[in-house]
Amino acid sequence: MKDFLKNKTFIVYGIAIIFLIVNALFVVKENYFFNLLPFLIAIVFLAFLVLDKLLYIVIFLAPLSIPLREIIPSISNDISLPIEPLLFGILLIVIFKLIFEKTIDKKILFHPVSLAISFNIIWLLVTSITSTMPIVSFKYLISRLWYLASFYLLAAHLFKNYKNIYKYFWLYISTFVIVIFYTLYQHSKYGFFDQKAANFVVSPFLPDHTSYAAIIAMLLPFVIGIFSLSRISKQQKVWMAIVLIILAVGMIFSYTRAAWIGIVGAIGIYFIMLFRIKFKIVFGIGILLIGMFFAFQSQILLILEQNNQESSDNFSEQIKSMSNISTDASNLERINRWNSALRMFQDKPIFGFGPATYMFQYAPYQFSYEKTIISTNSGDGGNAHSEYLGPLAESGILGSLSFILIIIITSYTAIKIYSKNNKYEIRLLAMLMFLGLITYYLHGILNNFLDIDKTSALFWGYTAVIVALDVYHNQPIEQSNNNADIH
Repeated sequence: MKDFLKNKTFIVYGIAIIFLIVNALFVVKENYFFNLLPFLIAIVFLAFLVLDKLLYIVIFLAPLSIPLREIIPSISNDISLPIEPLLFGILLIVIFKLIFEKTIDKKILFHPVSLAISFNIIWLLVTSITSTMPIVSFKYLISRLWYLASFYLLAAHLFKNYKNIYKYFWLYISTFVIVIFYTLYQHSKYGFFDQKAANFVVSPFLPDHTSYAAIIAMLLPFVIGIFSLSRISKQQKVWMAIVLIILAVGMIFSYTRAAWIGIVGAIGIYFIMLFRIKFKIVFGIGILLIGMFFAFQSQILLILEQNNQESSDNFSEQIKSMSNISTDASNLERINRWNSALRMFQDKPIFGFGPATYMFQYAPYQFSYEKTIISTNSGDGGNAHSEYLGPLAESGILGSLSFILIIIITSYTAIKIYSKNNKYEIRLLAMLMFLGLITYYLHGILNNFLDIDKTSALFWGYTAVIVALDVYHNQPIEQSNNNADIH
């Protein structure tokens, strides 16, 4: 036994010495990536031994991840560090577990939301094969898969114990607060009331202020809602109040109009759920409003065209500029992108141009009279600015409908849990997750950010919570064998 331990110690020291020598050679040649090897080995062991802990590390680091291009501007293939390599590793492990171990709960795999997601993924695969740019499309498909593997499948299993729901989102919030402080500090250099500066002070953590505000809007219902849990101590409420103030300040100085639409919509849905207004009444009002729009669309458009209020530093003027479709360059460019997406759809209505190809293919579909001072033909101006029209152009009619199906089934599941569960905390969590998603469902009409790791961590995480509550916790209180606390 002593000989074995001596040999084992000798092997460890031998490997360490070899690593130091090899690493020294790499450093001499100014190649520093070999330094990452011990961390990669540690992550591999962590992934196989305690995969849930690795997910916690990922969600904690997600807000602080930055594109590799920020470090190496000349690189052609960008990746978000440090979490996307970790997400890819988790994807491989989840695939291994699905094929060989079969440890993924079938109740999660065959839940209606999961089936809708599977349909969407299968169609993305089909349209990646038929894509006009297959490499671009398959890269997008793989990134969507690693987001789902971590933030949906693995997270849903983690939420079997619903204490972990709080842990997951508070880990995310704890580091996203750092991003807000950084953004506000950078913004202070230009003056907080400089609206143009708001667009780039979020760099390198996020591409622009709209994605930054979308994340804050998604977090607000969760932070506000859990105040109502009686078991939260006064000290915890003080910290939560501080976080809420930080989020609110970040939201105000983001100067993002679309995020406010999401927040207002979430407030409306909150009152509908709170007062249990029947679906047929809400549906009827919705149909009535749509009918009135089409009946009076000429008059409505005339009124909108008379609004010349530009986006500005003044909050009330910023809100008023939302409906300016005559002079506001941002609004007009969004309409230009939407019309381009619709023309692309008309050209390829079944398979589309391929996932993630819009920005490379839309230029010829712009009409000269719709272009604005911020229009571009170079493919560097972003995407379709819609979570619904983008897939329509890239993956055809089923691409858009399959994503909408995910939203419909997730919404139905959340409302069902809220309406029928006998435990207050489960109903509350279902509502908060749903309201967080509502902010993005509405924001998604005007922008699309699900290709960003930080946004996907929340979007698919919220969806996973709703599914986990339905699978594991959607039962009368007397049958529940779970107790939830916030620690």
